[in-house]
Amino acid sequence: MVEMQRFDCYHELGQHAFGEKLGLYIVVPQQLIVEVGVCIVYMVTGGKSLKKFHELVCEDCKPIKLTYFIMIFASVHFVLSHLPNFNSISGVSLAAAVMSLSYSTIAWSASAAKGVQENVEYGYKAKSAAGTVFNFFSGLGEVAFAYAGHNVVLEIQATIPSTPDKPSKGPMWKGVVVAYIVVALCYFPVALIGYWMFGNDVDDNILGTLKKPVWLIATANMFVVIHVIGSYQTELVPSIRCPQFLRW
Repeated sequence: MVEMQRFDCYHELGQHAFGEKLGLYIVVPQQLIVEVGVCIVYMVTGGKSLKKFHELVCEDCKPIKLTYFIMIFASVHFVLSHLPNFNSISGVSLAAAVMSLSYSTIAWSASAAKGVQENVEYGYKAKSAAGTVFNFFSGLGEVAFAYAGHNVVLEIQATIPSTPDKPSKGPMWKGVVVAYIVVALCYFPVALIGYWMFGNDVDDNILGTLKKPVWLIATANMFVVIHVIGSYQTELVPSIRCPQFLRW
Protein backbone atom coordinates (compact mmCIF):
# COMPACT_ATOMS: atom_id res chain seq x y z
CA MET A 1 0.00 0.00 0.00
CA VAL A 2 1.24 3.48 -0.87
CA GLU A 3 -0.52 6.55 0.60
CA MET A 4 -3.54 4.39 1.47
CA GLN A 5 -3.65 3.10 -2.11
CA ARG A 6 -3.70 -0.66 -2.61
CA PHE A 7 -2.23 -2.27 -5.70
CA ASP A 8 -3.93 -5.54 -6.62
CA CYS A 9 -1.88 -6.23 -9.76
CA TYR A 10 1.71 -5.83 -10.86
CA HIS A 11 0.79 -3.54 -13.70
CA GLU A 12 -0.95 -1.16 -11.26
CA LEU A 13 2.26 -1.00 -9.23
CA GLY A 14 4.21 -0.42 -12.46
CA GLN A 15 1.90 2.42 -13.44
CA HIS A 16 2.38 4.05 -10.05
CA ALA A 17 6.17 3.78 -10.35
CA PHE A 18 6.71 4.60 -14.04
CA GLY A 19 3.56 6.34 -15.21
CA GLU A 20 0.21 5.24 -16.62
CA LYS A 21 1.45 4.19 -20.08
CA LEU A 22 5.14 3.46 -19.52
CA GLY A 23 4.32 1.27 -16.52
CA LEU A 24 2.20 -0.99 -18.67
CA TYR A 25 4.87 -1.30 -21.36
CA ILE A 26 7.54 -2.15 -18.78
CA VAL A 27 5.61 -4.61 -16.58
CA VAL A 28 3.01 -6.37 -18.71
CA PRO A 29 5.29 -7.77 -21.48
CA GLN A 30 7.67 -9.28 -18.92
CA GLN A 31 4.85 -10.80 -16.89
CA LEU A 32 3.15 -12.07 -20.02
CA ILE A 33 6.35 -13.79 -21.21
CA VAL A 34 6.70 -15.51 -17.84
CA GLU A 35 3.04 -16.55 -17.76
CA VAL A 36 3.06 -17.98 -21.28
CA GLY A 37 6.39 -19.73 -20.82
CA VAL A 38 5.43 -21.36 -17.51
CA CYS A 39 2.02 -22.44 -18.82
CA ILE A 40 3.65 -24.08 -21.87
CA VAL A 41 5.99 -26.01 -19.55
CA TYR A 42 3.02 -27.15 -17.49
CA MET A 43 1.15 -28.28 -20.59
CA VAL A 44 4.09 -30.36 -21.81
CA THR A 45 4.80 -31.76 -18.35
CA GLY A 46 1.16 -32.74 -17.85
CA GLY A 47 1.06 -34.42 -21.25
CA LYS A 48 4.31 -36.31 -20.64
CA SER A 49 3.09 -37.55 -17.26
CA LEU A 50 -0.19 -38.75 -18.76
CA LYS A 51 1.74 -40.53 -21.51
CA LYS A 52 4.06 -42.15 -18.97
CA PHE A 53 1.05 -43.29 -16.91
CA HIS A 54 -0.55 -44.82 -20.00
CA GLU A 55 2.66 -46.68 -20.91
CA LEU A 56 3.06 -48.07 -17.40
CA VAL A 57 -0.49 -49.32 -16.84
CA CYS A 58 -1.01 -50.57 -20.39
CA GLU A 59 2.22 -51.96 -21.80
CA ASP A 60 0.45 -53.80 -24.65
CA CYS A 61 -1.65 -50.83 -25.75
CA LYS A 62 -0.99 -49.01 -29.00
CA PRO A 63 1.36 -46.05 -28.46
CA ILE A 64 -0.33 -42.64 -28.48
CA LYS A 65 1.40 -39.46 -29.55
CA LEU A 66 2.39 -36.97 -26.88
CA THR A 67 0.35 -34.32 -28.71
CA TYR A 68 -2.89 -36.12 -27.88
CA PHE A 69 -2.05 -36.35 -24.21
CA ILE A 70 -1.30 -32.63 -24.16
CA MET A 71 -4.72 -32.02 -25.72
CA ILE A 72 -6.35 -34.19 -23.04
CA PHE A 73 -4.55 -32.18 -20.37
CA ALA A 74 -5.63 -28.93 -22.03
CA SER A 75 -9.28 -30.00 -22.11
CA VAL A 76 -9.33 -30.03 -18.29
CA HIS A 77 -8.26 -26.40 -18.23
CA PHE A 78 -10.90 -25.46 -20.77
CA VAL A 79 -13.40 -26.23 -18.01
CA LEU A 80 -11.46 -24.92 -15.00
CA SER A 81 -10.53 -21.64 -16.69
CA HIS A 82 -14.21 -20.66 -16.75
CA LEU A 83 -14.39 -20.54 -12.96
CA PRO A 84 -15.14 -16.98 -11.81
CA ASN A 85 -12.25 -16.22 -9.44
CA PHE A 86 -9.19 -17.49 -7.61
CA ASN A 87 -11.19 -18.63 -4.59
CA SER A 88 -13.10 -21.00 -6.88
CA ILE A 89 -9.97 -23.05 -7.47
CA SER A 90 -8.79 -23.11 -3.86
CA GLY A 91 -9.61 -26.81 -3.64
CA VAL A 92 -7.66 -27.53 -6.81
CA SER A 93 -4.73 -25.51 -5.48
CA LEU A 94 -4.76 -27.43 -2.18
CA ALA A 95 -4.85 -30.75 -4.01
CA ALA A 96 -1.91 -29.61 -6.15
CA ALA A 97 0.14 -28.81 -3.05
CA VAL A 98 -0.59 -32.21 -1.50
CA MET A 99 0.25 -33.98 -4.76
CA SER A 100 3.55 -32.11 -5.01
CA LEU A 101 4.63 -33.38 -1.61
CA SER A 102 3.37 -36.88 -2.47
CA TYR A 103 5.06 -37.43 -5.83
CA SER A 104 8.34 -35.88 -4.71
CA THR A 105 8.42 -38.22 -1.71
CA ILE A 106 7.75 -41.18 -4.00
CA ALA A 107 10.52 -40.00 -6.36
CA TRP A 108 13.31 -39.75 -3.80
CA SER A 109 12.25 -42.81 -1.78
CA ALA A 110 11.99 -45.00 -4.91
CA SER A 111 15.40 -43.71 -6.04
CA ALA A 112 16.94 -44.54 -2.68
CA ALA A 113 15.38 -48.01 -2.78
CA LYS A 114 16.83 -48.59 -6.25
CA GLY A 115 20.30 -47.82 -4.96
CA VAL A 116 23.40 -46.39 -6.58
CA GLN A 117 23.66 -47.58 -10.18
CA GLU A 118 26.65 -49.33 -11.70
CA ASN A 119 29.25 -47.15 -13.40
CA VAL A 120 27.53 -44.02 -12.13
CA GLU A 121 29.30 -40.77 -13.10
CA TYR A 122 29.07 -37.44 -11.31
CA GLY A 123 31.17 -35.33 -13.65
CA TYR A 124 30.04 -32.72 -16.14
CA LYS A 125 27.61 -34.16 -18.66
CA ALA A 126 28.67 -31.77 -21.42
CA LYS A 127 31.93 -32.44 -23.25
CA SER A 128 32.68 -28.82 -24.17
CA ALA A 129 33.09 -25.61 -22.22
CA ALA A 130 30.14 -24.03 -24.04
CA GLY A 131 27.93 -26.99 -23.19
CA THR A 132 28.97 -26.84 -19.54
CA VAL A 133 28.14 -23.14 -19.33
CA PHE A 134 24.79 -23.71 -21.02
CA ASN A 135 23.94 -26.53 -18.60
CA PHE A 136 24.93 -24.31 -15.68
CA PHE A 137 22.49 -21.59 -16.70
CA SER A 138 19.88 -24.23 -17.49
CA GLY A 139 20.28 -25.52 -13.94
CA LEU A 140 19.76 -22.02 -12.55
CA GLY A 141 16.61 -21.80 -14.64
CA GLU A 142 15.37 -25.09 -13.19
CA VAL A 143 15.89 -23.75 -9.67
CA ALA A 144 14.04 -20.54 -10.51
CA PHE A 145 11.19 -22.55 -12.04
CA ALA A 146 10.98 -24.79 -8.95
CA TYR A 147 10.48 -21.66 -6.84
CA ALA A 148 7.99 -20.08 -9.22
CA GLY A 149 5.14 -18.03 -7.83
CA HIS A 150 6.78 -14.62 -7.58
CA ASN A 151 5.13 -13.65 -10.85
CA VAL A 152 1.65 -13.90 -9.30
CA VAL A 153 2.39 -13.19 -5.64
CA LEU A 154 0.88 -9.69 -5.74
CA GLU A 155 -2.33 -10.97 -7.31
CA ILE A 156 -2.58 -13.67 -4.62
CA GLN A 157 -1.95 -11.10 -1.88
CA ALA A 158 -4.80 -9.05 -3.33
CA THR A 159 -7.23 -11.76 -2.18
CA ILE A 160 -6.21 -11.19 1.49
CA PRO A 161 -8.14 -8.53 3.47
CA SER A 162 -5.95 -5.54 4.29
CA THR A 163 -6.36 -2.52 6.58
CA PRO A 164 -3.89 0.13 7.79
CA ASP A 165 -3.79 -1.59 11.18
CA LYS A 166 -3.48 -5.11 9.78
CA PRO A 167 -1.91 -4.93 6.29
CA SER A 168 -2.00 -8.01 4.10
CA LYS A 169 1.80 -8.14 3.87
CA GLY A 170 1.93 -9.75 7.35
CA PRO A 171 0.04 -12.99 6.63
CA MET A 172 1.35 -12.97 3.05
CA TRP A 173 4.97 -12.99 4.24
CA LYS A 174 4.26 -15.90 6.60
CA GLY A 175 2.52 -17.78 3.79
CA VAL A 176 5.43 -17.26 1.38
CA VAL A 177 7.97 -18.46 3.96
CA VAL A 178 5.96 -21.60 4.69
CA ALA A 179 5.38 -22.23 0.97
CA TYR A 180 9.08 -21.97 0.11
CA ILE A 181 10.03 -24.24 3.01
CA VAL A 182 7.58 -26.84 1.71
CA VAL A 183 9.03 -26.48 -1.80
CA ALA A 184 12.53 -27.05 -0.41
CA LEU A 185 11.36 -30.15 1.48
CA CYS A 186 9.81 -31.46 -1.73
CA TYR A 187 12.54 -30.87 -4.27
CA PHE A 188 15.90 -30.84 -2.48
CA PRO A 189 15.70 -34.54 -1.47
CA VAL A 190 14.73 -35.42 -5.04
CA ALA A 191 17.68 -33.51 -6.48
CA LEU A 192 20.27 -34.77 -4.00
CA ILE A 193 19.20 -38.42 -3.78
CA GLY A 194 18.37 -38.65 -7.50
CA TYR A 195 21.81 -37.36 -8.46
CA TRP A 196 23.46 -39.63 -5.89
CA MET A 197 21.74 -42.72 -7.29
CA PHE A 198 21.86 -42.00 -11.05
CA GLY A 199 24.57 -39.40 -11.49
CA ASN A 200 24.50 -37.32 -14.66
CA ASP A 201 22.40 -39.96 -16.46
CA VAL A 202 19.26 -38.97 -14.55
CA ASP A 203 16.41 -37.69 -16.73
CA ASP A 204 15.10 -34.14 -16.43
CA ASN A 205 12.03 -35.80 -14.88
CA ILE A 206 13.33 -38.43 -12.47
CA LEU A 207 10.06 -40.33 -12.72
CA GLY A 208 11.07 -41.06 -16.30
CA THR A 209 14.19 -42.81 -15.01
CA LEU A 210 12.26 -44.94 -12.54
CA LYS A 211 10.32 -47.94 -13.83
CA LYS A 212 9.46 -50.10 -10.81
CA PRO A 213 7.35 -50.69 -8.83
CA VAL A 214 5.01 -49.98 -11.72
CA TRP A 215 1.94 -49.14 -9.66
CA LEU A 216 3.87 -46.67 -7.50
CA ILE A 217 5.54 -44.84 -10.39
CA ALA A 218 2.24 -44.74 -12.31
CA THR A 219 0.56 -43.22 -9.24
CA ALA A 220 3.34 -40.66 -8.91
CA ASN A 221 2.85 -39.59 -12.53
CA MET A 222 -0.84 -39.02 -11.91
CA PHE A 223 0.08 -36.96 -8.86
CA VAL A 224 2.24 -34.84 -11.16
CA VAL A 225 -0.73 -34.34 -13.48
CA ILE A 226 -2.94 -33.15 -10.61
CA HIS A 227 -0.16 -30.90 -9.35
CA VAL A 228 0.40 -29.14 -12.68
CA ILE A 229 -3.36 -28.76 -13.16
CA GLY A 230 -3.51 -26.67 -10.00
CA SER A 231 -0.28 -24.84 -10.77
CA TYR A 232 -1.46 -23.99 -14.29
CA GLN A 233 -4.64 -22.44 -12.91
CA THR A 234 -2.62 -20.39 -10.44
CA GLU A 235 -0.61 -18.96 -13.33
CA LEU A 236 -3.89 -17.65 -14.76
CA VAL A 237 -4.41 -15.45 -11.69
CA PRO A 238 -3.38 -12.18 -13.44
CA SER A 239 -6.15 -12.58 -16.02
CA ILE A 240 -8.65 -13.61 -13.34
CA ARG A 241 -7.85 -10.85 -10.85
CA CYS A 242 -6.97 -8.17 -13.43
CA PRO A 243 -8.93 -8.30 -16.71
CA GLN A 244 -6.92 -5.28 -17.88
CA PHE A 245 -3.97 -7.66 -18.14
CA LEU A 246 -5.58 -9.28 -21.18
CA ARG A 247 -6.87 -6.03 -22.66
CA TRP A 248 -3.40 -4.44 -22.72
